[in-house]
Amino acid sequence: MPSLSILLKPASCACNLHCDYCFYADEAKSRTISDYGMMSRAVSHALIDRAAGAAQGMVAFLFQGGEPTLAGLDFYRDFVSYAQATIPCGLTVQYALQTNGILLDEAWCRFFKENDFLVGLSLDGSRKCHDRFRRDRAGEGTYEQVLGAARLLDGAGVSYNVLTVVTGYLAGHVRSVFSNLCGNGFCFQQYIPCLDPLEGKRGQQEYSLSPKQYEEFLKTLFDLWYQELANGRYWSVRYFDNLVWMLDGHAPEQCSMRGCCGLQYLVEADGSVYPCDFYGLDEYRMGNVLCHSWQELDQARRSLRFIENSQVAPQECQICRWYPLCRNGCRRERLAQGAAPGKNYYCQAYAGFFAYALPRLYQVRRMLRT
Repeated sequence: MPSLSILLKPASCACNLHCDYCFYADEAKSRTISDYGMMSRAVSHALIDRAAGAAQGMVAFLFQGGEPTLAGLDFYRDFVSYAQATIPCGLTVQYALQTNGILLDEAWCRFFKENDFLVGLSLDGSRKCHDRFRRDRAGEGTYEQVLGAARLLDGAGVSYNVLTVVTGYLAGHVRSVFSNLCGNGFCFQQYIPCLDPLEGKRGQQEYSLSPKQYEEFLKTLFDLWYQELANGRYWSVRYFDNLVWMLDGHAPEQCSMRGCCGLQYLVEADGSVYPCDFYGLDEYRMGNVLCHSWQELDQARRSLRFIENSQVAPQECQICRWYPLCRNGCRRERLAQGAAPGKNYYCQAYAGFFAYALPRLYQVRRMLRT
């Protein structure tokens, strides 16, 4: 068994915000049981036991939601304590947590620092873009609260990055978004295209992102990023970093850029296991950590042919000049062709962007080598 990457939902789909575009809230509504409640110690300890016996080299525990801090700080203290007592010394353990930042305080940040957590903070760039879709249960914007959480993380010396969801609206305000993130000193930035609901036609939501909008977003963001780099200021933008890394002959670290799904595990609060965060659905349930071994979970994945189906590229992709960089993107963004995933919804966006940016991406590779 290789290294393990395990994504946990300690609070299931529960959240203290009501973001319009939340893909996991939409996903949960499509299950027989939408909300599994809070993860018990019986489940978290069983998961750690299974992982300790199966992993080789490294195990990464990645906490997401919903909002994972709703599980409470004591849950995480117990999780880390039990992992330290259970996992063999030769096995490296990594922790990461994605949060909206609302519940963070000095105690949380001190815990993150002491236990070497990498934190992802959800922030949609500028106040105008963030508060449009990321609101609390009373319908109020949360921009100032998230900035306050960032300052707490800074004060405690916690490693963190900022995650920005690219909606159609935000794509039209990329200059202010990038300027705001850089102006606040956010050195590590990640931008991900917004997902449409599982059911219904794409592009029908207020927040929907069209391929043309995404293409223009990528081009403008790249121009801004490149100009900053040319002026001696480097900001890590995960997508661009991965492209430069790939041009240097390396495999991308970002799952959606590999061309096929990776060996990952999503563990819901009741212990149910699924092959991916985007596929926490009844038809993809592989088992439960309370009663199934890791070997049984992997056998269930093979029976689903989850990874195998993601490796099939349409003929159009196989002859495309951009396929070595695009690799047909994330499976969730691929348009269905019968029983298998087809061409990526953002195909034309990527093609247009690569044609526009490739010469300068090579220049960036040379600049970063010196």
